[in-house]
Amino acid sequence: MDHLSTHHDDRSARLRAGKERLSAGLPGAAPSPLLARSWQRCVSAGLAPDRAAGEAPHLCGAELRAAQERVSDLALRARPIIEYLYGQIRDSGCIVLLSDCNGFLLDAVGDPGFSGRAARVALQPGASWAETDRGTNAVGTALIEAAPVVVHGAEHFLERNNFLACAAAPLTASTGELLGVIDISCDQRVYHPHTFGLVRAAAQMIENRMFEMSHLRDVKLRFHASRQGVGTLAEGVVAFGADGTLRGANGAAMQMLGLRREDLGQVSAVEVFEETVEALLARERRGGGEPLELRPPGGGRVFLRVDMPRAARPARPRTIWPTDALAALETGDPLVARAIGQVRRALGRAIPILIHGETGVGKDVMARAIHAAGPRRGGPFVAVNCAALPETMIEAELFGYAPGAFTGARREGAPGRIREAADGVLFLDEIGDMPLAMQTRLLRVLEERVVTPLGGRPAPVDFALICATNCDLRRAVAEGRFRADLFYRINGLGVALPPLRRRTDLDALVERILRLDAAGETVRGVAPGLMAAFRAHDWPGNIRQLANVLRIGQSMCEADETEIGWEHLPDDIAEELRGGARPAKADSPVAAAAPAPAVPAASLREGADQLILQAIEAAGGNMSRAARRLGISRNTLYRRLALIREDGGQPG
Repeated sequence: MDHLSTHHDDRSARLRAGKERLSAGLPGAAPSPLLARSWQRCVSAGLAPDRAAGEAPHLCGAELRAAQERVSDLALRARPIIEYLYGQIRDSGCIVLLSDCNGFLLDAVGDPGFSGRAARVALQPGASWAETDRGTNAVGTALIEAAPVVVHGAEHFLERNNFLACAAAPLTASTGELLGVIDISCDQRVYHPHTFGLVRAAAQMIENRMFEMSHLRDVKLRFHASRQGVGTLAEGVVAFGADGTLRGANGAAMQMLGLRREDLGQVSAVEVFEETVEALLARERRGGGEPLELRPPGGGRVFLRVDMPRAARPARPRTIWPTDALAALETGDPLVARAIGQVRRALGRAIPILIHGETGVGKDVMARAIHAAGPRRGGPFVAVNCAALPETMIEAELFGYAPGAFTGARREGAPGRIREAADGVLFLDEIGDMPLAMQTRLLRVLEERVVTPLGGRPAPVDFALICATNCDLRRAVAEGRFRADLFYRINGLGVALPPLRRRTDLDALVERILRLDAAGETVRGVAPGLMAAFRAHDWPGNIRQLANVLRIGQSMCEADETEIGWEHLPDDIAEELRGGARPAKADSPVAAAAPAPAVPAASLREGADQLILQAIEAAGGNMSRAARRLGISRNTLYRRLALIREDGGQPG
């Protein structure tokens, strides 16, 4: 009995101490109920504030890869958002983290300086940040509370984590299942309140991407309280199966419609919107495709658009959605599909890969996809542009150096990019520009799998090698600019990526780029006249140039526009595209595949104007019907018609 009493007193004392310490960590303010609950859980579980980091579970390499594989869909959809998010906070001393539903960290992207400090408290892939292991922290507490949370400085239960400030948001599937957490961590002295908003927006973007993947074959209803909000990041989305039953809903939809998770699989569109999906679709078509105004039974007003599954759209080919990073690059071109098929056979084998292709064809994108789809996806991906490094620095950059190896060296030395790639992938871009002396040293590393830093001792290293070049290495070997033995060492599997002018999947590429760059934008396509110019253009800058044109056009669109047209492009780009509407190169699929224009025109602009006037005449002056025939919005049609009138043309 005395033992039980002592144990109870000890627990009470620890709980009081915990509450006092939490209050002390928030001068002038009481702890939030969420944090107070977390601290009480920690004290009740018997966690000690001075618990060592080594007491928490940490996955080994094989366990981490298995954990990543179990949630590969989440990791694949989250990675572009993580990179986008990091791009907004780069060089601010932060790290972006992704965890699974058990609190194990699966992915991390961050500034090197802070990433080193974070690693000292195991804030890195493989570590468990469940609340039961690390006490109150953003990742673990967000999982338990199923809510976004900020844990700042001394609000962390473990004292060793008090230097951190962390903002995290849970990731939830459309079925209500908790998938994991996305987190931004930094030094608590540099934390900015906007970080909390960034991480919540990133979580919403990831959830929306997962929603789209989960309901490809379902009818989706997109809605918002304002007309302009439909199609943006803030929209609510619900999915109904073929039987009319509600199969999924995003967080915004749950909140706007007052839905509960137990409603999934139970209620129909009639119960949610008082109309069947078919009736809503018919109403939308009668309204010229404009969003419907509805008043759901729960009250309020929403504007709604019906989004039919892709298979139900006869005018568009069915898109095969990716299942991994390599499949995401397959958009219908046989040359690209052949290259990806070759790469797949080499995954997991000790075969170096050499990617050939013109500047801008996506060699770096292919290399990252190989890493993400391969068995070393849990390791680092270290990219080195050999053409961008000064010849005097490339040796230290690649091989590293010991402390004090030369004047100006960092006091602690540097591991070098090769050693940073240990257990992962080393990507040497533009390897044809590597100096001959460095080629000799690299060859030795590849043969011996040992790297010797400047002024240091040899160290074993294990990595997979991917190289890329836009030059003819065989000619460089013949001219003595590239070592023959190094060429044969890196050319285990040679993969050629075609230039954009030889690809047959331009339409699918445009759709993919717009989809990946959406980030809340409403633009989903390119106007037919402009798309014809795209097909006829040579694209000397390849996919990189195409992506830049689309991003510029996307940024020029109004909030309610869904297509990029000529009016959205700067004059120099439009002029280049009009000048590019000449006969395609002999090796271009456009030469054989592009249809002849129905009406001869002196320029693409005139041809597009003629097409618009013909569509209006065929629709009997009905602008909504004409816009649908042209595949553009009514606003865009009216704007183009005004330009035609300014030029002296008249609608038929």
